[in-house]
Formats: sequence, structure tokens, C-alpha cells
Amino acid sequence: MMTGGGVPFTPIEVDLVDGRRVRLREVRADDLDEVRQAFDRLSAESRYMRFMSPMRQLSPRMLEETVHPQQKRDLALVAETDAPDGIDIVAGARCLVQPDGETCEFAVTVADGWRRVGLASRLMRELVEAGRARGLKHMEGYVLSTNQGMLDLASRLGFTARMDPHDATVTIVRLSLST
Repeated sequence: MMTGGGVPFTPIEVDLVDGRRVRLREVRADDLDEVRQAFDRLSAESRYMRFMSPMRQLSPRMLEETVHPQQKRDLALVAETDAPDGIDIVAGARCLVQPDGETCEFAVTVADGWRRVGLASRLMRELVEAGRARGLKHMEGYVLSTNQGMLDLASRLGFTARMDPHDATVTIVRLSLST
């Protein structure tokens, strides 16, 4: 949650290009089980693209960090939809302010059945807005060079791309948040 030095995120309803609707809101501590279930529904390929390594499950520490973002440092959003048992989380996006206090690193995860409907781009635009509102100067992300979908989205949003000098399998995308 970007509180204190940041602007809190106001939940919003979003219509996707395929007619489905989701609610975007900040993650909460009581989302732990839903976050675990959302991860479990991801394909092995989706997990690899997001975490850059094969992952069978999120560790208890990763789950806790996901649902308890550090105030004044992080913004963690989820996209939820109504489900028979309450809600399902179908996407998540996170922005972590780096130690320099001027840059934030983003990450986005979208469930396999929810891609190519405008969800990742909407989440990214919300993160960019939040970063600007907080006065950050840059947003960057580390993307597998084979993740063409994310690289294309970053390009459409105005990010520049360069190969990671330490890892040829990773592309660093960066956006100036100065307006």
C-alpha cells in the first residue's frame, strides 16, 4: 500500500475487451488463501515467465510478503472477479520502490484464461499512475527475453528495452515517470 508518502488506491470496476468485468483493488492480508489458489491455477509456463524459474508453489514467506506489502514502499494490486465461493483473484501487479527512492520495479501476473483482454495493460497503467503520484522518476521491470507478450506491452506503454548486461536471458524495460 502506498500510504504515508503515497496515494492510496481507490478500488475500481473495469470492463475488459471480452465483456468480463473485474474489480481492481489493493491486496489485503485476508487474500492469502485466494493468492495461493490463484498461483495454483497458473500453468507451469506462466509461473516460469513471472518468476523466471520453475516454481511448484509459493513459499510461506512469499505469500506473506505478497499480502503484506510494506507501507510507504510497495503498491500491490489484485484483479478479482465473483466466484461461487466468493471471489477469485485473476491477476496481480506490484510495484516496489527501490533503495534509491526514485525507481520502482514492477511485476505483473495474469491468470492463463484472462490474457489478451486488456487486464495487464490496465494494471500497468494503474502502477504507472501511482508511481507518478508518488513522485518516482522511473519504473523498470526484468522480463524474460522470451516473454514477447510482456515485452510488446511494455513497448506499447512507452518503456525502453535493453538486454540485462549480467543475464542474456533477461530484458530490462524502463519508463521515465516524469511528465
